[in-house]
Amino acid sequence: MMKTIIRILFIVILFNTEASAQLVTFLQRGHIQYERKINLHARMRKPAAGEDGGWYESLKKNTPQFLVTNFEYYFDGNTSLYKPGVSEQVNNPFVRESSNTVYTMLDSSISIAQKQLFEQSLVIKDSVRRINWKITSETRKIAGFDCRRANAIILDSVYVVAFYTDAIIPSGGPESFTGLPGTILGVALPHEHITWFATKVVMEDVRKESLKPPTKGKATNNKGAIEIVEKATKDWGDGRNALLKALML
Repeated sequence: MMKTIIRILFIVILFNTEASAQLVTFLQRGHIQYERKINLHARMRKPAAGEDGGWYESLKKNTPQFLVTNFEYYFDGNTSLYKPGVSEQVNNPFVRESSNTVYTMLDSSISIAQKQLFEQSLVIKDSVRRINWKITSETRKIAGFDCRRANAIILDSVYVVAFYTDAIIPSGGPESFTGLPGTILGVALPHEHITWFATKVVMEDVRKESLKPPTKGKATNNKGAIEIVEKATKDWGDGRNALLKALML
């Protein structure tokens, strides 16, 4: 009798283990929807000591605290395209980088990004950014996937927190964030007051027309883009650094 019970328990455990294993899916291609949120109030310049703060209060009152925009990310193996959702207002005066489109080929480490600088569109082709990630033990669930946290510094001073899942194999992510052992589903720049988090992951075949690099704009590379910004903002003072940082994210 005892042997029969043990045999039944063994069969039940084996069945459950196999069933659980079948539920684990490692995605190579598909479509991810990201929501980007920018805290506009936190990014506003506060009045200096002794300065009349009436303008600040008025601006704060007439500006929504958060600017929320949606982006689409299509990936097939090591090729991906990140772009604004079709309904987004890419000419929003608060954030020019709303129109960023980033095409990435991880196997050849090439990135082609379309970015807006004032009224000019730039197509920036350069190497994929190398990020020195430090993976931690912290985890959280994003869009139904278990993710692990990693931290990094980019552009010399921008602190990045990212969450990736190894259940989605390509090592890409939103904007130009790549280089982790899986796909990045969440990014936060705490000091810049910006976050990107996946809201939906769809396993589907990706059509070739969904993975075309951007072509509309002045062709350049990272160095050329920086020179264009510096020339256009030579009298901006500290404002130049903020614009450069936004453009190179």
